[in-house]
Amino acid sequence: MSAKSQGQSPHDDKLPIRMLHDRVLVRQDTAEGERKSGGGILIPATAAVGRRLAWAEVVAVGQNVRAVEPGDRVLYDPEDRAEVEVRGVAYVLMRERDLHAVAADRFEGSEDSTGLYL
Repeated sequence: MSAKSQGQSPHDDKLPIRMLHDRVLVRQDTAEGERKSGGGILIPATAAVGRRLAWAEVVAVGQNVRAVEPGDRVLYDPEDRAEVEVRGVAYVLMRERDLHAVAADRFEGSEDSTGLYL
């Protein structure tokens, strides 16, 4: 069986979870809190900003997920999330339809791709 059919990525082949239906398990790229602007200015976690989307790496997918696979970077809304901790690591669980975009790395150079839509 391949890693995708088992709902696990090669990086987390011992993750004791099998995703169901259209569920996607992701690991956030950065911890919440302070962040830096493009110019290097430190922005505190308490700074008021508009609704901000976040990037994460897909760790596992259910059998009905069609657009993403483990290892993809996806854009999602951190306000609409369900968190789960597995073996001391925090993950975010969501439905595939709650993802806003997939990073284009996997699609570059693919001649039959029609592109990504936000």
